[in-house]
Amino acid sequence: MSTLSTATDPYRVDGVADALALPLGQVLGHSSWVEITQEQVNQFAQATGDHQWIHVDVEGAKDGPFGGTVAHGYLTLSLIPSLLPEALELRGFSMGVNYGCDRVRFPAPVPVGSRLRASVVADAVTEVAGGVQLTLTLTFELEGGGKPACVATIVIRQYP
Repeated sequence: MSTLSTATDPYRVDGVADALALPLGQVLGHSSWVEITQEQVNQFAQATGDHQWIHVDVEGAKDGPFGGTVAHGYLTLSLIPSLLPEALELRGFSMGVNYGCDRVRFPAPVPVGSRLRASVVADAVTEVAGGVQLTLTLTFELEGGGKPACVATIVIRQYP
């Protein structure tokens, strides 16, 4: 049975029928707040080869457009696998796969040292061969910020 999420209690879905009954267009839940550290940014730069100075040059970035280093947009996007289950718990499935992204935007920079959380909205849920496809929009909110840091519409498939 589905239940609404709190900051510490995710919206729970148990199997295909429950997924198909998800309320569309409303916030299902929020993840916890996570701090973005310079170490994370440096590790992401190392893993991706994106060593642009606005991400990794702490001293040089102080004179840059953001007053300090900022996280890579794709680093924010890469938090989806860890933050999504905090807001939406998918039970009764043996496997889930990333099917793709419909739209991804980065409206605001994420300064190193800031905190983010993700909210999750179900946009569509449909049956597919052997399982269910969910189209979800995750909005990454910056603590104390006006604009979201990232808005991503993703498509996942879950198989019982």
